[in-house]
Amino acid sequence: MSLEKMYDQLVELELGELLEDEPLYKHTTFKVGGPAKYFIYIKDLEALQKGISFCQKNHIKHMVIGNGSDLLFSDKEYTGIVFSLMKGLNNVKINGSKIIAEAGVGMIALSYQAAKTGLSGFEFMGGIPGTIGGGIYMNAGAYKYCFADVFESCLVLNDQGHIVELSKEDMKFGYRHSLLQERKDWILVEATFQMTPKDPKEISAVLDKRKEKRMTSQPWNFASAGSVFRNPDDKAAWQYIDECGLRGFEIGGAQVSPKHSNFIVNNGYASSKDILDLIHHVSTTVQEKCQVLLKPEVILINWESDDEA
Repeated sequence: MSLEKMYDQLVELELGELLEDEPLYKHTTFKVGGPAKYFIYIKDLEALQKGISFCQKNHIKHMVIGNGSDLLFSDKEYTGIVFSLMKGLNNVKINGSKIIAEAGVGMIALSYQAAKTGLSGFEFMGGIPGTIGGGIYMNAGAYKYCFADVFESCLVLNDQGHIVELSKEDMKFGYRHSLLQERKDWILVEATFQMTPKDPKEISAVLDKRKEKRMTSQPWNFASAGSVFRNPDDKAAWQYIDECGLRGFEIGGAQVSPKHSNFIVNNGYASSKDILDLIHHVSTTVQEKCQVLLKPEVILINWESDDEA
């Protein structure tokens, strides 16, 4: 199918806001990435189903993103369709002690919303700049808590175009792992969480204290993807990086943050390749000097050889 014909058909499908040659640096927390041939803010679940079905039938390269907080797109064009859930699947329902959130809901905003309603369990995600969909995909966490601790069930759009419900057991949660990493053609659309009622002031106090700690220990004012490497079993990844003398090390516009060495930051002029080269340099150096292989949390998209989502 020609790109021009594809555009006309996408317009006819009325999936949501359609953008052509959209720079992906606008949609990732690293603030890098080449253009997507087509970028669509999906308007609702039905539109997402129609869009994915269209891509499957016509063999069109595609992917679904939220806030792009763990993604590293290459600098070249993404010759397909990127669907964003940020504007269309961002509703939240509260039913007693349960919270039902769609995949495009931001984690930070939801943690504070839960606090105001006196529901505890989301304090760990008060500083994670991703969405519920990405958070569950990675079983994201902090302060020794993670999504698996409050997760009850979810709805996913499977590769057959059907909405199916998965339980906590179905999701096979582990450290920074979920079933969705094994079934990358499945898309989480909604999740239900079991929360714990607590005094809103007490919950807010925890969030405020952790926010203050992040402000002093993390490079919050630079573009980054949060922690780049998963922590090995014995000690934190940043400790290995420090032992290798890499704190502050730079390649192009990418830098191992002087403030927290498990953060790689964009100093304002980094390319995607700068960031990838620095990730590889850190990983190789730690493996050579410490005999420890650091596993990146960052997902590579649209590179010559990667583990594309």
